[in-house]
Amino acid sequence: MNDELFKGDTDYWAVAETIKHLYMSDGSMVTLLDFERVLDEMDIYAFQNWSLGELVEGPEISRYSIACTFLWPEHLMPDPRAGKRLIPFGCSIAYKKTDMKVPVKVKTENDFIPNTKVPKLKSVKIWLVEIVMPKDLISDIREGSVELEDQRIDLEDLDLAYEEDVEQDAVIDNDEEEFQDEVEDQSAEDEEQPFA
Repeated sequence: MNDELFKGDTDYWAVAETIKHLYMSDGSMVTLLDFERVLDEMDIYAFQNWSLGELVEGPEISRYSIACTFLWPEHLMPDPRAGKRLIPFGCSIAYKKTDMKVPVKVKTENDFIPNTKVPKLKSVKIWLVEIVMPKDLISDIREGSVELEDQRIDLEDLDLAYEEDVEQDAVIDNDEEEFQDEVEDQSAEDEEQPFA
């Protein structure tokens, strides 16, 4: 984890500066979109509060991995089960509860720092989550396949398998309906014909 980000209080203005630099860099934006694609393909956003995270640091690109740190308010902690889904694919994930200084809502002159037009800061509790993802996972997801336990799995084949299961369930349901119709027809015939 980025030690600088996790020392003491995190400052709102420092986070804003990080985001500003991110939008000014096309390369970082492309990397971040690839990072987000992996999270989406792994269904991370299906877990509670994950879609509410805000990027506060990254993407930090090293030789073999990419790291991003996200922020959530204390009462909206992201479901840790989502992070566990990433671990078998070589990702590491770390959580930290800390404080962040944010501007107060300005209502009176007393809400400004004296002799300035800058709002005072107050401390709020937050969750920081750092995800370190291997570069090869990002490229595998981009190509549509992933290697898990020495087996190469084509993600398109996996999707097709799920669809075939759904279609097979539909066939089974239709067979059951036909059988049920036959039973009802037979019962109706039996009622019409009295026993001899």
